Amino acid sequence: MGLIEIELFATLDLVGQAPGGPEEDPLGFGFGGWQAPLIDEVSGAQAAAAYEDTDALLLGRRTYDIFAAYWPHQEGGEDGDIAALFNRVPKYVASRGTPRLDWAGSTQLGPDLPAAVREVRDRHEHVKVVGSLNLVQTLLREKLFDRLDLWVHPIVLGEGKKVFDGGAVPTNLTLLEPPVAGKKGTVYLRYGLAEGTPATGDMAAPDRGAGSD
Repeated sequence: MGLIEIELFATLDLVGQAPGGPEEDPLGFGFGGWQAPLIDEVSGAQAAAAYEDTDALLLGRRTYDIFAAYWPHQEGGEDGDIAALFNRVPKYVASRGTPRLDWAGSTQLGPDLPAAVREVRDRHEHVKVVGSLNLVQTLLREKLFDRLDLWVHPIVLGEGKKVFDGGAVPTNLTLLEPPVAGKKGTVYLRYGLAEGTPATGDMAAPDRGAGSD
């Protein structure tokens, strides 16, 4: 069985909507492309390294359409290595509609999304989920992921779709690597899914020292 690995860019208030550009989500959101001014060589290298072992992409419909219009034309350019990787590996698309799957190697997932994702995970070693917030929230709700790579950027938007909107259930995660900050303040966090659900405690318990003389 392989790994489902989610790659997400978010703000401090955990907005994950349209980081790359206004065309990603043009209706009613005024901050499309908020990530671009905050990219530096550290975060850029981290993102590139995160994709190195990818052998399949798992995408929502909107992200798929954006990628399919862009990546087939980027080989040989500045992002040629990632383009070659994305163009080569199988692409699995979660959609309730009937998308045009013109990008080579693309397949639409069946209507039972959790079952279809499990089949994809059984078929590959490192399945990357990029963007695709609606899909991500389903995977979070079903605990159908193994790793969450989160780049937290030093801005607050106060609006927009958040990473955990409609997808949060009690979940334990474990930090897999020490956090790394880029020069512009973006912090990279790599978490793995852990067993169980969050425990509770009492901060006023005697062993906390609360109320001592």
